[in-house]
Amino acid sequence: MIGRILGIDPGLRCTGFGVVDVDGPRFGYVASGTIRTAEAAAGDLPARLKLIFDGVREVVAAWQPTCASVEIVFVNVNPQSTLLLGQARGAALAGLVAGTLPVAEYTALQMKKAIVGHGHATKDQVQQMVARLLKLPGLPGKDAADALGLAITHGHAAAALDALARSTTLQRRAHAQYRRGRTY
Repeated sequence: MIGRILGIDPGLRCTGFGVVDVDGPRFGYVASGTIRTAEAAAGDLPARLKLIFDGVREVVAAWQPTCASVEIVFVNVNPQSTLLLGQARGAALAGLVAGTLPVAEYTALQMKKAIVGHGHATKDQVQQMVARLLKLPGLPGKDAADALGLAITHGHAAAALDALARSTTLQRRAHAQYRRGRTY
């Protein structure tokens, strides 16, 4: 797989992004940073979501990725925080698909396992390994490191998924747990 991958680590206050070029097993650092929503009032959720959407669109326009990778949000202890984070993730996803990018999704555990080697790695460990894998002169910010980690994870997984897709035909199935079935 040769291409440019955009990783997104969604957050309501700070959304991380990271862009890497992939050429087979080699990764090259392109850019990383954060989209901050501090200029919007803390209680103005629509304004914050618009900043995330617009920021993602700007990153897509500036770096022209061929695909994107986004972190999947899990339920936290506080359901309200989970809902807010889900809305931030939705704004980021909308920004990506508005740019007609194919989007892959990975959990934080999957990303940490792919980057560090175990799923319960700390943010510091992710920063260290991302810097090492991309041969960066310094450590990226925590949100940017997670986003770069998601891009690297997709770079590894996409090659395997492409090979699998070429070797077999995948067919949709109905899930028996639901009354009318659920296709996937």
